[in-house]
Amino acid sequence: SFHILCNMAFSTTTKQMKNKVPDNQKIFQADNGLPVHIKGGTTDVLLYRLTMTITLAGTGYSLFWILCACQPKGK
Repeated sequence: SFHILCNMAFSTTTKQMKNKVPDNQKIFQADNGLPVHIKGGTTDVLLYRLTMTITLAGTGYSLFWILCACQPKGK
């Protein structure tokens, strides 16, 4: 009886959930000149900028320490 109860609960929740795929397809396939990584709106733009900032800062930090490691030691 527990198995039947779980199946009924699962099937009920899946019937109540709305399929959002067609809506998302309309958004991401729209020919509006935006790259796909920022078509999702403000949140996507903020996440993209945060990712690029962290990437550039990390690259700069790594290059700084490589440059420091290449310098000859002072006596």
